[in-house]
Amino acid sequence: MKTTISLSTPAELETESLVAVVLDHAEPAPNVKEKDKKPQLKVATNDPAVQSVAADLLASGEVTGKPFETNLMHRPVTLMAKRLLLVSGGSAKKISSYDLRRIAGAAVRALKSRGIRSFAFIAPPSIPAEEAVRAIVEGAHVGNFDPDYYRSDRKDQKIDALTIVTSGDKSALEKAANEAQVIGESQNFTRDLVNEPSNRMTPTILADRAKKMSQEVGLKCEVYGADKIKELKMGAFWSVAQGSDEPPALIVMRYEPAGAPEKPVLGLVGKGITFDTGGISIKPADGMEKMKYDMAGGATMIGAMRAIALLKPKVKVIGIVCATENMPSGKAQKPGDVQIAMSGKSIEIINTDAEGRLVLADGLFYARQLGCTHLVDAATLTGAVVVALGYNNAGIFANDDDMYNRFHSANAKAGEKMWRMPLDDEYKEHIRSGIADIVNSGGRWGGAITAAMFLKEFAEETPWIHLDIAGTAWMEDQKPWIAKGPSGIALRSLVEFVKSFAG
Repeated sequence: MKTTISLSTPAELETESLVAVVLDHAEPAPNVKEKDKKPQLKVATNDPAVQSVAADLLASGEVTGKPFETNLMHRPVTLMAKRLLLVSGGSAKKISSYDLRRIAGAAVRALKSRGIRSFAFIAPPSIPAEEAVRAIVEGAHVGNFDPDYYRSDRKDQKIDALTIVTSGDKSALEKAANEAQVIGESQNFTRDLVNEPSNRMTPTILADRAKKMSQEVGLKCEVYGADKIKELKMGAFWSVAQGSDEPPALIVMRYEPAGAPEKPVLGLVGKGITFDTGGISIKPADGMEKMKYDMAGGATMIGAMRAIALLKPKVKVIGIVCATENMPSGKAQKPGDVQIAMSGKSIEIINTDAEGRLVLADGLFYARQLGCTHLVDAATLTGAVVVALGYNNAGIFANDDDMYNRFHSANAKAGEKMWRMPLDDEYKEHIRSGIADIVNSGGRWGGAITAAMFLKEFAEETPWIHLDIAGTAWMEDQKPWIAKGPSGIALRSLVEFVKSFAG
């Protein structure tokens, strides 16, 4: 999607469609119920011509002002645009860049479904211009993605060109737009990887995609197979891989910019289970087709490395993805087996469906061996995090408050919903083994926490963040701003986090 910044008056812009945000300026009145409150709707622009065109419709009572409501006006008088699309954004007092991202996505999805290929978006003046530009571009890219790749009657509807109408320093605004485009394209690159079915996204294919991307953006990329995994004594990783006929892949991507300090070295570690049957502890058939998305954490790290390479922050980053299938077979590990991780810790296998933490255990330790001083992992790790937080927030776990505070700031700037979960020592009792050092499943209660406690054993004292994205990596329903399917969650936060180390 080509993005252009325009400092023109909106009414004078020739475009297939002009998009404006409608905000409710009503003040809460005492003793008036929310449902009885009368909206006071205004278009978020300083252009009187646009305000005038929309005035009669907004005063008619036909527009409720509820978020993401769309109204399309054809041949608006006094405007050069062929159409005016009004997208409601809720309360004028509450609107933020988080809302603006989703409004932009809703605009894209409303217009492209009508075959429109280009449009102009009026940035609301209440949000700082550069912040608004970033939100609009990122949200537009998210809205432009559709997952129906393999439909024979697929309609290739997409927006090709976006113009953002705003005011300010054009060069600074163009820089913001270019950076946001990198983020948006990288998020969709991640979604593209996650969307592929497992017969078209094996560990080998995932590694090939990572290598190709690395060549395009200037990353160093190494891919290792079973022999190297065994040589490194990655017994936890191999215990999952041994059950599949598909060879595993240890993907290592390095970003080492000239002029970056020797430390810190950030390690981004992703779970890359390209299909998860549960292994011998096999999953129920219902919903198993979705388990192609169990490599979403790994895909996020590959996409994040792409964005980092293009944005060029002065900090060293190593991305590691442990990719394999989790399959039941005569070679598969069994409940009761004991595996030795790369760190030397022994693990009693209680449930072979708790496999993500096994591959991450060796991935985290290997990142430390490569010199990483700070670690972040991302994984569709537990159903328990969905029980705790639903489909709206990812779970964050951290062993270091300074690390968490830095990530939380990046997360807030990126506009992604995440919630910190506890990681108290008492939970360690749940993963003690009678035969080995630890078990790979702490039971039903606090399952997301005990999984994080397991990973903490391999991060040890290295500052570390764990992101459990099981409930947020896949959109269960179509939303006005995003298609049902892969979301690309955490990529924006990870990139902001990395940039924070580069000042």
